[in-house]
Amino acid sequence: MSQQDVETVKTLMDAVNRRDIDAYAGLTTADFEWFPVFAARVEQDVYRGREGIEMFLGEVDETWQEFRPTPEEYRDLGDRVVALGRLKTRGRASGVPSDSPWGGVYDMRGGKVSRIRTYLDHDETLRAAGAAG
Repeated sequence: MSQQDVETVKTLMDAVNRRDIDAYAGLTTADFEWFPVFAARVEQDVYRGREGIEMFLGEVDETWQEFRPTPEEYRDLGDRVVALGRLKTRGRASGVPSDSPWGGVYDMRGGKVSRIRTYLDHDETLRAAGAAG
């Protein structure tokens, strides 16, 4: 892996926060899988491909007035990137804000993101990535 993979993940995070589906999909593999820490709809635990990206971001916008993962640190782990930071949310119906630890494990293949797993605990994120805290 190179610093380029870290830059790819940074660009992807910018795309998700702007809800730019075209940019996001362009940074992922055709068989991309996204395992969010929680799904906007309980019955869905994995989102696949561009259709999954569209579905998840649509559900996020239906459920949350604000939904903003903000990575503060990136770690290069060879074939994956780990991002650690905060997740700020505000419920659309309740208006209640939340600010919690957040982390993502980004598996890379051919310079693109092939899988994302996210967590609300930095130690759990690092364990999932096979990295020490």
